[in-house]
Amino acid sequence: MLAQTLIIAGAAVLGLLGTVHLLYTFFTDKFNPRDAGTMTAMQAGHPVLTRRTTLWRAWVGFNASHSLGAMLFAAIYLILAIQHMALLSASPTLVWLAVVGAGSYLLLAQRYWFRTPLIGIAIGTACFLGAALML
Repeated sequence: MLAQTLIIAGAAVLGLLGTVHLLYTFFTDKFNPRDAGTMTAMQAGHPVLTRRTTLWRAWVGFNASHSLGAMLFAAIYLILAIQHMALLSASPTLVWLAVVGAGSYLLLAQRYWFRTPLIGIAIGTACFLGAALML
């Protein structure tokens, strides 16, 4: 029961972070550069890979896909923990996969992001780790 609660909590935290990130991406200016010149340059610049997009459009797309990945990860583990906990209990690999996935986000947050996602992802990762150690 505690392992199930921890998995639900960990997934809920990651899902919330992913959802807020998606909302920030499309409905706020929170991910815009503070320097308007940077945004202008990103809107006019193209990656070496292709001229069919701009760095700005790629930036928005990367943020959106990142959000959707976190939301999907969370949704899968919420569904598993709520509806199929017996499957998770019988297959510790699936729970350890959540630890690895959340831990990967944690390493990215530590290296590249800022404090709020780092704290949230650390909490989520700790929840998954606690559940994995119990099962």
